Order: sequence, then structure tokens, then C-alpha cells
Amino acid sequence: MSRASLTKNPREVAAMFDRVAAKYDITNDVLAFGLTHLWRRATAAAVAAKKGEKILDLAAGTGTSSIAFAKTGAQVIACDFSLGMLKEGHRRSPHLNFSAGDALSLPFADETFDVVTISFGIRNVNNVDLALKEMFRVTKPGGRIVVCEFSSPTFEPFRNIYMEYLMKALPAIAKKTSSNPDAYVYLADSIRAWPNQKDFAAQIKNSNWSNVKWKNLTGGIVALHRAEKNK
Repeated sequence: MSRASLTKNPREVAAMFDRVAAKYDITNDVLAFGLTHLWRRATAAAVAAKKGEKILDLAAGTGTSSIAFAKTGAQVIACDFSLGMLKEGHRRSPHLNFSAGDALSLPFADETFDVVTISFGIRNVNNVDLALKEMFRVTKPGGRIVVCEFSSPTFEPFRNIYMEYLMKALPAIAKKTSSNPDAYVYLADSIRAWPNQKDFAAQIKNSNWSNVKWKNLTGGIVALHRAEKNK
């Protein structure tokens, strides 16, 4: 399945996330067997936010990932294109700085942030290369990018089982926990279509980022990609 076959109008994608905002986090926790907490901790460790740094958390949704960055004393902007997600996030965490924004045309000046991070959101943009270049544009020289995204399990027998679980079990489970289970059919398909660790690393490098590395989490179900912007 190609990414082209999954391309949606940005308004349709935003509306889809608006509809799942209320139960989005709990549904994800159920579907991932609680592993989302481990993945968020690993992402926070990779971001390594420091007091006074400016952090852009893209596809932040309700701000769950942003909370850990803000606790370090960093200046965090939780950015998402779903107004429903932002509204729910503000209700839960009014102390966070939420901002509406499209990853393909970020509403921020050049070289603004020390770190730009995105968790489980970059596969949902219509143009990944453009998103990576926009992230590069708003990052300061010497700054860094951290991308946490579903990837390809490294153990082939498990990879086959995993993909079968996504295609068959995920929508059924979502029906019991989500306000919009059809959205999870799309999300499962988008995971299947996403490039593997090596191919995505090459894509990041081709968008002008340097020193690209990745780390597998949970046997490659998720991968953390990191890169730097040369000074």
C-alpha cells in the first residue's frame, strides 16, 4: 500500500482527529497495551530538554508529550492542526502553550527553536519531505530534531503477526474505546505504508539534516530518529 493511496484532504484529517480528541489518549494506551508511557519517556530522554530552551512539539494533540518537556523549565509550544485536540488539551493542561499550526507551513519564524519534535504524527502529513524541511527551517543552527514514529519490527515472524494485528484487531478494539473507530482503520493503514527505519533515516538526511541516527523501541514497533542542524 502506498502513501499516495492514503492521502487525505488536510481538513478531513483535522476533522478526523477532532472527533477522536476526547478519548484519543486512552484509546492509544489500550491499543498499545500501555507501552505509550514507555515511548513517551524514551522520547523525552532523546529530546533532553533543558531549562530555557525553546521546544516545538508538533502533532502534540492534547499535549501529553509536551508536559514532560515543560517540567524541565523549557519553553514549550504544543502545536497541532486539530482544533479539537487543542481544545481538549487546553482543558486538561491550561498551563501549556498551545498553538494551531500545519506542519507543512509552520507559523513560526526561521531559526526559532532549539529542538523540534513530533511523535506519531509525521506519517499523517501529506508531504513528509516538506514537513522535514519546515522543521529544519524553524530550528536554530546547532539545534536538533527528534521523531518518534511507528516503524518496522526487526524480527520478521513477529513483524508479520504485528501487521495482522493492526489490520484485523485494531479497528475492533477501537470500536469499544474510541468515539470514531473508523479513524483507526486509517491510522493502521498509515502505519503499514510508512517506510522502515533505514529508509526514513535517508529521507531525513535528504532534507538537509545531519548526523541522522535511530533507536528501535519495543523491537522496532516504534523507532526514535534523531538528527542535527549544522551550525
